[in-house]
Amino acid sequence: MSASIASPSPSPIRVVVVDDHPVFRLGMVALLSTLDGMEVAAQASSVAEALDVVDAEVDVVLMDLELGDGSGVDATRRLVQAYPALRVLVVTMHEDDESLVASVRAGARGYLVKGADPAEVERAVRAVANGEMILGAAVAARAMTFMAASHRVRSTVFPELTDREREVLDLVARGHDNASISRRLVLSPKTVRNHVSNVLAKLGVPDRSAAIVRARDAGLGLDA
Repeated sequence: MSASIASPSPSPIRVVVVDDHPVFRLGMVALLSTLDGMEVAAQASSVAEALDVVDAEVDVVLMDLELGDGSGVDATRRLVQAYPALRVLVVTMHEDDESLVASVRAGARGYLVKGADPAEVERAVRAVANGEMILGAAVAARAMTFMAASHRVRSTVFPELTDREREVLDLVARGHDNASISRRLVLSPKTVRNHVSNVLAKLGVPDRSAAIVRARDAGLGLDA
């Protein structure tokens, strides 16, 4: 009778924790280290450290948004560009729309607030590692609001504009300046300026104020 050959055990989920608060970071490392099938590959307290310790062998990065030397949104974008298969799970104190939207646009696959319980953290890490998109209960309603707003912006008003130009115009009509639009859409200031210039030219209006009037007359920016 031949001996059975045991199947190789699946590789653990390799995780890096990025947070500049030592107590929270060490607590998260301790939690993840107790979970079956997970391995904490490294930890980092800054954007520079994150870029240094994350490599192609890492599966999931838990990313804070406020780091001592920069933004977790920027770190997320740079890491995902370098390692397209990498999954980033944002874990932050911020529940605002701008942070959520910027994180997702930068490539994050999940978003939790720091009040999430250990079971929710475990579910989120396993889900994003499996290629799913997950939002914690505290921010799910905000995501639905954003999707509804995006649908309104992609309506038939101003068909001469691209979807991105219409989105920029909607934010202009809400009172956002170029710097705010740049942060919200995760675009460079120059790109935002170009979009605004294109909008003015296509609408045939002389300035930003006139564009706001046209936009609001068409129903954009009214729920600011």
